[in-house]
Amino acid sequence: MSSMNGCWSAREWRASRCRSGPVTREFRIVLLNPDEDDATSHDGEESHSLLEACQEPELECRPSDWRAPAIILGFECLESMAFNGVATNLVVYIRSVLHGGIASSASTVSLWYGTSFFVPILGAVIADAYWGNYKTVLISLAVYLLGMVLITAGAFIPSAAALCNLNPCPSSEGTQNVIFFSGLYLAAVGCGGVRSALLPLGADQFNNENSLDMQKRRDFFSLFYICVIFGVITSGTIVVWIQENVSWGVGYGIATTCIALALVGFVVGTPTFRRREPSGSPVKSIFQVIVAACKNMSLAIPDSSLLYEATSKNTHNSESKLAHTDDFRFLDKAAVISDLRLDNSSCQDSWRICTITQVEELKILMCLLPIWATGVLFGASISQMHTTFIQQGIVMNTKIGSLSIPPASLYSFEVICVALWVLLVNKIIVPATRTCFTSGVELTQLQRIGIGRFLMIFAMAMAALLEMKRLQGIQHGEQLSIVWQLPQYFVIAGAECFAIITQLEFFHGQAPDSMKSMLTALALLTAAVGNYLSSAMITLVAGVTKAWHSPGWIPDDLNKGHLDYFYWCLTAISFVNFLAYIYFASKYKLKKIVIHG
Repeated sequence: MSSMNGCWSAREWRASRCRSGPVTREFRIVLLNPDEDDATSHDGEESHSLLEACQEPELECRPSDWRAPAIILGFECLESMAFNGVATNLVVYIRSVLHGGIASSASTVSLWYGTSFFVPILGAVIADAYWGNYKTVLISLAVYLLGMVLITAGAFIPSAAALCNLNPCPSSEGTQNVIFFSGLYLAAVGCGGVRSALLPLGADQFNNENSLDMQKRRDFFSLFYICVIFGVITSGTIVVWIQENVSWGVGYGIATTCIALALVGFVVGTPTFRRREPSGSPVKSIFQVIVAACKNMSLAIPDSSLLYEATSKNTHNSESKLAHTDDFRFLDKAAVISDLRLDNSSCQDSWRICTITQVEELKILMCLLPIWATGVLFGASISQMHTTFIQQGIVMNTKIGSLSIPPASLYSFEVICVALWVLLVNKIIVPATRTCFTSGVELTQLQRIGIGRFLMIFAMAMAALLEMKRLQGIQHGEQLSIVWQLPQYFVIAGAECFAIITQLEFFHGQAPDSMKSMLTALALLTAAVGNYLSSAMITLVAGVTKAWHSPGWIPDDLNKGHLDYFYWCLTAISFVNFLAYIYFASKYKLKKIVIHG
């Protein structure tokens, strides 16, 4: 790599033969975790301009059109209402209509939730490498709609209309189950595809090099989250009430109509969208680094200034490159330049030699994995909102005066609490930290995630204490009000605000330019694996404790079980997970970007 004074050593001159551009003078500025939304200008150098963005072949350059973001926001309102119209009350439907057991119903819902959050990682890879964001959303929508139609059809089957009044309930089998669960998983796949590409498509509608568009883009992300909240609240109140008091088929039909309207609106809005063509998957680059490092195992690692780095934009479609770090030094072998490789003109073979930036991208991924793993255990705990929390509410007194509160509707309360926590954090907690810290800095993203991990300990402990109190009341012939569940929902909302929302922001900010979609999807994957883990834990605990001492901790009749023991286990797991997170977060080093002038 060239030096600041423009002089080249003999080794650097030889290395330049491998680089895909002319030997030019470079100015290297190292930025620590820069705000990617801000234009960069240093010491008289020109900042990246709108002209540079116009020169990108994969994205047509033109002024942003307000209609495209508006269509995407309306789309998200409908999609959120449809998904939560199925998800919020799913455990009740499986239990009361399909006659599933308490443990099996919770396990089934966790597995389905996990699938809907696992598919985005596959969708992001497909969108980056093959289809692009627009086509990925369109195809996913078609699958989504088919799944919703099957779910609605399954709910309208006559045998599905009768609630189970027998004890124990007979198992529901046959056509109804096949149609319903086929639709359920088709909807999960379609929803996952939409999640992987809709938000990036919305971001593509704005020009990042224009200050006005950058502000519009920030507003778009805020409005997008509000649209998600709108869908959750609407489905958790109106749709859930219709499902339980009018007809399950009508309730699911409303959700299906929302997806149909979203598809029509998306197709009609096609001419207004700015579309970025797929530029290749980062997965290939990851494997290239691993293969090249293995092939170069016998080579010594020279000074970092002698490692290979491309000087043009053809490698990652960006002039910003990652600074070299000393972590995982073995991977640096992938960027070692040998004279033999130069003589054989094989330096263009990315399976034999990779750039420093490619190597550092893999290093970032490896450094994020431990933090990601703690998010999985966090996700297993938070998934209780959709499963055991609802089942706990079903056996409580759901009457508040003359009004009956569906237990699934409390999820809407949790979402409202998330919005309140966001306001509390932005308006009170963050300004307070600026005052308390002598340097005037605020809480970092890693600190916020840690607070979320810590709050989860209290949320699980509160659920356990409530269950203990509920079981004591049952022994005395008393039934606790469902209102007692509100505090645990409020605390878990705080954990979600600090951990999940910040984790998405953190992973997106730490992701290299070529891995934005993939690492954002990876952050969502914690919810998927967390739900899978929750499903496995519930099944295991129910089976082992039943064999050990019937009826076990999670029987079909919760009044005869000990769900509180399960919550105490989650409390202990959350505590250990918090300690592990503190350790890995303290070791994490923020990425450094080198911008070449």
